[in-house]
Amino acid sequence: MKITSVNVRKIDKEGSRMKGIASVLLDDSFAVHDIRIIEGDNGLFIAMPSRKTATGGYRDIAHPINPEVRKMFEDAILEAYENAEEAPANEE
Repeated sequence: MKITSVNVRKIDKEGSRMKGIASVLLDDSFAVHDIRIIEGDNGLFIAMPSRKTATGGYRDIAHPINPEVRKMFEDAILEAYENAEEAPANEE
């Protein structure tokens, strides 16, 4: 499996720890959208797309199964984030 494309939209919302949204294309054939880029206490990290459960918790819709694949996603997304241009001020 190879990440063939990463698109990042930076978000600059005052008071928010979310800094961007990413979409990743795998092997030019499978897309994962709505990966959040979050500012944590120890720097940026990614949060996979999730939905709220009936009990009020959250469950990932798609996620890496092992640490090596998670690191591959995180490295590619954070590199694209660093190279992305700032979004216009009126976007969220």
